Amino acid sequence: MKLQNKKIPEAEFLKIREEVLKSWKTGLDSQLDLDNAVKYLKTVPDYKNFAIKLNQAKANGTTLVQPRAGVPELDVHIKLLNYLEECGADFLPSTVDSYTRQNRYIEAQKGLDESVQIQRALLNGFPVVNHGVTNCKKVFESINVPIEARHGTPDARLLSEIIHASGWTSNEGGGISYNIPYAKSVPLEVSIINWQYCDRLVGYYEERGIKINREPFGPLTGTLVPASISNTIMIVEALLAAEQGVKNITVGYGMGGNLIQDVAAIKALYTQTIEYLEKFNYENMEISTVFHQWMGGFPQDESEAMALIAYSSSVAALSKATKLISKSPHESIGIPTREANGLGVKASKFIVNMLKDQSMADSPELESEINQIKAEVDCLLNAILKVGNGDIAIGIVEAFKQGLIDVPFAPSNCNAGKILPARDNDGKIRILEFGNLAFNDEIKEFHRKKIEERAKSENREISFQLTVDDVYSVSEGKLIGRPKKVRV
Repeated sequence: MKLQNKKIPEAEFLKIREEVLKSWKTGLDSQLDLDNAVKYLKTVPDYKNFAIKLNQAKANGTTLVQPRAGVPELDVHIKLLNYLEECGADFLPSTVDSYTRQNRYIEAQKGLDESVQIQRALLNGFPVVNHGVTNCKKVFESINVPIEARHGTPDARLLSEIIHASGWTSNEGGGISYNIPYAKSVPLEVSIINWQYCDRLVGYYEERGIKINREPFGPLTGTLVPASISNTIMIVEALLAAEQGVKNITVGYGMGGNLIQDVAAIKALYTQTIEYLEKFNYENMEISTVFHQWMGGFPQDESEAMALIAYSSSVAALSKATKLISKSPHESIGIPTREANGLGVKASKFIVNMLKDQSMADSPELESEINQIKAEVDCLLNAILKVGNGDIAIGIVEAFKQGLIDVPFAPSNCNAGKILPARDNDGKIRILEFGNLAFNDEIKEFHRKKIEERAKSENREISFQLTVDDVYSVSEGKLIGRPKKVRV
């Protein structure tokens, strides 16, 4: 299939689908017959439909909470999700294991079999493809809230077929956000084409009256990612999804740490996503937002970790994000116990409910930051469209090749990796080294001045050490990585 931002014709989609379903034995499941899948999805009640529940939350001004969670054994996974539901989770996840993310189903099956045998998890998630439609339906039918697959898969075509046929009405990821931060050597054009298939599948169901939510992964590498870079990628993935017929999209953002900048980022992301969808004539779109709690290093002390969770929840509520992805106080240790995960859900729910009827007042600082983010996004998107001759799919691949868009600390060979972020004197994330990032001179000068102000206040040189200090600062209880002699 040729890379272009063009809806895959149904006949071509169905032909590709035949090959996708041959890629692993569970793909031959009779429940993956599209007519059967459509019938089953039409039985999903509204309260278990992800897209419908998001629309209701958005209309009510409510921020809903969803944890991350996934273990390999079916019964244990169901018990885990039941527990998190009891703790108040509005949505439930099934985080997929690392083998499945790389389409290594044989190794995933071995890990699953051994996990069952010794009754201890040897996989770091739920192997959706190996469980197949039958078991994934059991998961869906055992819970009372909508469920989403969360993974990190450059090629999620078979996975997507299985989860949607099982009643799961949301799928996280995208051809950019599930490649650049997750993979080293997967060509970007390949992952975009793969995810165009996933989106076309959702479009196929949408055409038959079934609402399914799609959620690009906003945090990217999760470490000092400038808001304009992540927002640009979210908008690109929303445009790619909309072309394939997706109607319900949740664009995401990972917490940066500065209250004003984080609220500004969510507000800018929401309005600009709608603006660009309208600009390219995508109609009847349903857009919501998701705020990810702090994705960087967590404090080891549980009370400090819980404080960070509470702060993250406060920012999400004040930004009026539709959904919040919660963390646990065991974040710095490893995979949390279900009890620790439940504590994160409960704390997050308490805060967002407390702040439901409160909002952040408009201010010159907030307005200025919103305008700054929007200007940077416009600059990046204009460059993407220019090098793609108007085609957003071709443009994003070429923009990454040229370093016109660049994600800090990403492992992908498709990413230039030449930009360096650092915080300014207020803790807002700015850019220290631009590489070939497609910012105009005015925007670059803005960032330089902000970095210079901080360096001057700390009486030190502008260098990579700023970035290093900021990477570790939050885990040490500070937002800005100040030199010890100037800390207060």
